[in-house]
Amino acid sequence: MPFYVFELTTFMSDHPVDVPRFPLLASAASSAHTNADPVSSRRTEANPDADNGAELLSVSTLPASEVQALVQGRHGDPFSVLGMHQDAQGQLLVRALLPGAARVAVIDMRSSGRVVRWLRLVDQEGLFEAPLTIRRKRFAYRLRVIWKSGVEQELADPYGFGLMLSDLDIWLLAEGKHLRPYECMGAHPIVVDAVAGTRFAVWAPNAQRVSVVGDFNRWDGRRHVMRLRREAGLWELFIPGVEPGARYKYELLGPGGNLLPQRADPYAFESELRPATASVVSRLQPMVPANDELRRRANAQDAPLSIYELHPGSWRRKVEDGGRPLNWRELGDELIPYVQHMGFTHIELMPITEHPFDGSWGYQPTGLYAPTARYGTAHDFREFVQRAHAAGVGVILDWVPAHFPSDAHGLGNFDGTPLFEHADPREGLHKDWNTLIYNFGRHEVVNFLIGSALYWIERFGIDGLRVDAVASMLYRDYSRDSGEWIPNQHGGRENLEAVAFIRRLNEVIGVERGEAIMMAEESTAWPMVSRPPSVGGLGFHYKWNMGWMHDTLQYIARDCSHRKYHQNELTFGLIYGFDENFILPISHDEVVHGKGSLLARMPGDRWQKFASMRAYLGYQFTHPGKKLLFMGCEFAQEQEWNHQQSLDWHLLGDDLHRGMQSLVRDLNHAYRRVGALHQRDVNADGFSWIDHNDHEQSVLAFIRRGHDGRFVVVVCNFTPVPRYGYQIGVPHRGYYREILNTDSAYYGGSNLGNPDSGASALESPSHGHEFSLLLTLPPLAVIILEWVD
Repeated sequence: MPFYVFELTTFMSDHPVDVPRFPLLASAASSAHTNADPVSSRRTEANPDADNGAELLSVSTLPASEVQALVQGRHGDPFSVLGMHQDAQGQLLVRALLPGAARVAVIDMRSSGRVVRWLRLVDQEGLFEAPLTIRRKRFAYRLRVIWKSGVEQELADPYGFGLMLSDLDIWLLAEGKHLRPYECMGAHPIVVDAVAGTRFAVWAPNAQRVSVVGDFNRWDGRRHVMRLRREAGLWELFIPGVEPGARYKYELLGPGGNLLPQRADPYAFESELRPATASVVSRLQPMVPANDELRRRANAQDAPLSIYELHPGSWRRKVEDGGRPLNWRELGDELIPYVQHMGFTHIELMPITEHPFDGSWGYQPTGLYAPTARYGTAHDFREFVQRAHAAGVGVILDWVPAHFPSDAHGLGNFDGTPLFEHADPREGLHKDWNTLIYNFGRHEVVNFLIGSALYWIERFGIDGLRVDAVASMLYRDYSRDSGEWIPNQHGGRENLEAVAFIRRLNEVIGVERGEAIMMAEESTAWPMVSRPPSVGGLGFHYKWNMGWMHDTLQYIARDCSHRKYHQNELTFGLIYGFDENFILPISHDEVVHGKGSLLARMPGDRWQKFASMRAYLGYQFTHPGKKLLFMGCEFAQEQEWNHQQSLDWHLLGDDLHRGMQSLVRDLNHAYRRVGALHQRDVNADGFSWIDHNDHEQSVLAFIRRGHDGRFVVVVCNFTPVPRYGYQIGVPHRGYYREILNTDSAYYGGSNLGNPDSGASALESPSHGHEFSLLLTLPPLAVIILEWVD
């Protein structure tokens, strides 16, 4: 049976005083004890072990070298010497290291807290010990500690408790096969044999000593040295009395005995608000039920997927409160109704995992299990996701397993060795971002990362992950010159370990949470990114179509009179358009770093800029592929995105900006309502050209088809010249109703269109079809015509 033993006094970390920060345990004593006199020298027959606990130094039974190691914080196995022990003759001895204590007594918990013995001070740094001369059997006990400040407490001792992690957990963690390592690792508030506290566990196989330090022990690394589970390189400790909200870090001695910078917990569920860097004890969020059929259906490939990408800290700010970012509750109040009104199906949050530097936008995380404290607690974030789901809006997280920063409190050189990263900078350093690269060849690292991915989906109900910078993971020579990279075992440039990690990641998510979607930001021609690992693919559901984004933005930025020479920039994407399951992204990357806003890239006068942008968005929403639009683009933000300030919402007082917002809303609702625009987004049989060869007039026409045989016709005019009586072929007779026209006056256009909002098919063959339409094509506009049988 584990024993109730010493717990240490607690202190506020910023202003250390000998006053407990957390409530004393139920049996904790005040200075008004009546069952024992702390300064009495009496010894009674009923209590023959008790003495006066004099401050005179006694001699320890430990060798002097071990005493020095303990008081200097260099003892790597405190469980072998601290707590209650039984010698070869069966006699009990209690030993405790309590810097700052004046007197320490052993309390028998079986006899109403009676003092069994006052321990003797054996080192001025606070090492106490004494034999229990008449005791032969272990018993449940605590310590009564009188601190030099005069405060008195009863405390339980972490060194009297047994092993915390089960043999099965240790084996799975050592093998890198624990699907949910976060259930074992990190800080978990638990109750052990009626004693409340927190269990800590951290991976640091090469450290000589690891301690938990925090505002509960005055950040003193001598007080809570952890137990090493050598078979897995894990350190564990249960600290009684530590409650949720306590701040903590790990203090480590490296393999050379050098004291390392204090580390945040890699598995921390919450962290302090930057610039502070401590981890915060937090309860693990409850499991979200799996296989929610509504979520599964919403994330299906034949469902509409229109994503609103945003940076929570700069979407909107509280001007009346110093311009601070909104918190999760406020975002729930304002963002979710807005997204619902605008018709987007999903929100994609730029990285919200804890990160020290605002300017990284979250792409340099230090806490892959902690929602950043910038916007509230982990519970607040979970409630935000629940509110989004209640409104019919999915939530996608930008997740970054490609690299991490080298901040002193983070993962870099964690135990004094390159633990999470590669040792060789040719493998372990990103030159572009000056960040470190995970060592995907270590199964413990892979376990840590896959556990993080599953954690967000299982514990917060996240609908999917967009995996950042996949291309940088796949290639060993990514952004490296000759001689700056190491080939793989076959002499190639592919990162085989990263490929194996990605496949394993997607397989685990697919098996454990099949309703979630996985998306890759992958900018190269790596094959089968969105195909299953069973056929040689990477296993993502979708891939960002970076080529489409680059080509079409390049086209739409050209002078209108020059576009006829570059029509292939619009059409080339359909040559490979169904090789992958694509998302068409107009992301944050396109409105930063001097690129200007999307509106600013459009040519011509103000009217033409807005018209070209409306036409471009019309083309995006009718082109095969799922949709993503960065915040601000929906109302034509004029300035480049700045993460330090709010979007320019005041622009909605202008008719053209308000018209752009109305267009995006209507495009979303049309995309969602009309099956032909989304059901076969990733299938070649859902698309066919009518005509893509009219370069001279910069006109494109094509058909989109749904599951039920229904279809729409899309016609695009990318010049400011109206086209009257423009003939296009169509496959069926009947009426073709104009359901959206980006040139509508409602959106700020010239309101040119077709009489009676459509046209009837003529029995006049054209473009390989038996029937045709004669249309009026508005300037710089896209029209969508729905076939009415």
